[in-house]
Amino acid sequence: MLSTLPDVVPEAIGISCGGPLDSHRGIIMSPPNLPGWDNVPICEIIGKHFHLPVKLCNDADACALAEWRFGAGRGTQNMAFLTFGTGLGAGLILQGKLYSGACGMAGECGHIRLANDGPVGYGKRGSFEGFCSGGGIAQLGQAYAAKHIPLPWCKTHADIASITAKDIANAANAGDASARAIFEESGHRLGAGLSILIDLLNLERIVIGSIFQRCEHLLRPTMEETLKQEALPQSLAKCSIVPAELGENIGDVAALSVAIL
Repeated sequence: MLSTLPDVVPEAIGISCGGPLDSHRGIIMSPPNLPGWDNVPICEIIGKHFHLPVKLCNDADACALAEWRFGAGRGTQNMAFLTFGTGLGAGLILQGKLYSGACGMAGECGHIRLANDGPVGYGKRGSFEGFCSGGGIAQLGQAYAAKHIPLPWCKTHADIASITAKDIANAANAGDASARAIFEESGHRLGAGLSILIDLLNLERIVIGSIFQRCEHLLRPTMEETLKQEALPQSLAKCSIVPAELGENIGDVAALSVAIL
């Protein structure tokens, strides 16, 4: 992240980007949300232009660093950050260090299958991302609406394809029981997915961004109910689950965190 202040001389540039990517070689490798960005040597390109060292990091990892250093993860040694936005991925801080795995793919918890059937996320039906992402919540709403039209948030069959997670959240906040039930389902699956991370990694804190930040009140009750049923009690007692603190600034702080990594 380059500062626009004239008296600040940047020493490095950090890039936070959705995967897949090769952070060691600085190459972006065909992310689904960046069509045409196939094997782009972004660090080399930016480095030659600005004559500065450039570092590239998966966006979930970068956000984990940001929240660990400057946000809701401060003071921990073992934490995870979950995106819960367009998709679902995790960045892991283990023993006080970013853990990216053998090929930079650690933390891809969105690919975990939570049910044999359900909304599609990360190319897999019934996945953690399918139930706990903006697209997944929209799919849950679309499936519900197809059987129960008319609804306050979906009047006709022609409206089904345009249903968004925001539409459902707005209806839930207005008191609509059907919309609240959809978020309760997502919260239940969130608890199931988090219980796996808690049991496996014995985390101190899980920080969740985006939709969880805005809709925590709709998701937390069933999330906590499921965690109590699924997670090891000793591990659950040591792990706090909180919304991200950095809000809309997290992308900027994430890039900064990569630069100073």
